[in-house]
Amino acid sequence: MSLDLTELTRFGRALEEAHALLEADRKRLEQRCDRASRADGTAGGPTQTLYGVTLMSGAMSQALTRVALAAGYSALGMDERAEHELVTARMYPVGFPSGADRMARPLGEATVQAMELIRDLGFFDAEISIAVDVALAAPQATYPPADWDEYERQRRSQAE
Repeated sequence: MSLDLTELTRFGRALEEAHALLEADRKRLEQRCDRASRADGTAGGPTQTLYGVTLMSGAMSQALTRVALAAGYSALGMDERAEHELVTARMYPVGFPSGADRMARPLGEATVQAMELIRDLGFFDAEISIAVDVALAAPQATYPPADWDEYERQRRSQAE
């Protein structure tokens, strides 16, 4: 069964737009991050903020690549491969939106736009939309934690 190329096109364009927005913010942050500040690994610091947006940009790039492969395989009649790529593209993207947990607040306008775009796209599981809302509502960067022992205690108590 062939995939809906119109739908894949819609997803692909949205993923590309999100990627472009995140890349714009990454470049802006990279210009503002001097060598001395890159040694600071605290949550919300320049290094973590740059790393966070880089993670999110990479996640969108990977998802877009998979959607493009799915569309290509579908157009060639390779339906099994197309379906595999689409399933892979829809998996929870590593670094999105968790990269925002590392970033200083307020988040850049382009980052917020990208996150809202992906949240509203309906491409990933609903869990992503919830995670985006949580990340957007966070008043400050939350990762990496200042106290790793406390962080581990909280994670264990949440799992119970």
